[in-house]
Amino acid sequence: MSQTDIPVFRRLKLAYIRKDPPDPTVKIPWLVLLRHCQTWAFVAGMTASAPIWWFYIFWAPDFLNKRYDLGLTQSSLPLMIMFLSASGGGIGGGWLSSKLLKCGWTVNVARKIALLVCALCVVPVLATPLVPNLWMAVTLVGLAAAAHCGFAANLFTLVSDTVPQQAVSSVVGIGGTAGALGGMVFAQLVSRILYLTNNNYVVPFALASLAYLAGLGIIHLVLPRLEPMKLDVAEPVPSG
Repeated sequence: MSQTDIPVFRRLKLAYIRKDPPDPTVKIPWLVLLRHCQTWAFVAGMTASAPIWWFYIFWAPDFLNKRYDLGLTQSSLPLMIMFLSASGGGIGGGWLSSKLLKCGWTVNVARKIALLVCALCVVPVLATPLVPNLWMAVTLVGLAAAAHCGFAANLFTLVSDTVPQQAVSSVVGIGGTAGALGGMVFAQLVSRILYLTNNNYVVPFALASLAYLAGLGIIHLVLPRLEPMKLDVAEPVPSG
C-alpha cells in the first residue's frame, strides 16, 4: 500500500466501523445488579484478593526492614523483583484458562481451575516470615504476586463471561469498591496485629496465603455454574 492510499484506507475502515448501529445506552441501577449472584461472586473475589495485593505493596518494604534490616535503598532490588514477577503471572493466568478452553473444557471449569491454580500458588507465601534467607522470601512473595495477577486476570474475565455488556463496567465498579473497602479494613487489621505481636508478620502472611482459596470457595458457592446474568431492564435511555 502506497502512502497516498493510507488516508483512503483509513476512511474506509472508519466507515466500516460506523456502519453498525450504536448499541443503545441502558440505565441499570446498581440495586438491580446487586440482586444477582454474578455480581456477588465478583465482589467476593475482589474482597478476598484486592486487600492482599495492597498488603504486598504497602507492607513489603516494612517487612524487609523489620525482618532483614534493609533500608529503602537496599530493598529496591528485592521489591522490583517481587513486582516484576507479577506481570508474568497476569499473562500466565490468562494463558492457562485460554489453553483449557482450547482443549475443550467448559468456561465454568476452565476459569475456576485457573483461579484454583493461582490460589494454590499463593499458599507458600505463608512461610515468608519464617525463612532465614532474604531471596527465599523475595521468591515466595514474587510467586504470590504473580499468582495474584493471574487470579485477577481470570476474575475480571469472569465478569465478561457472565454479565451483559451494558452492565460490565458497573459490576466491575461495585467489585472495585468492595476491594478498596476491604483493603482499608485489612490495612488496619495488619497494623493492629503487628502492634500486638511486636512486628511479627506470621499472622498477616497466613491470612494472605488463605484469602484466595476462601474467595474462590465463596465464588463457587454463590455461582456454581457461570450462568449469564438475566437482566429485566427498562427502555433504553437516549444518549447525547
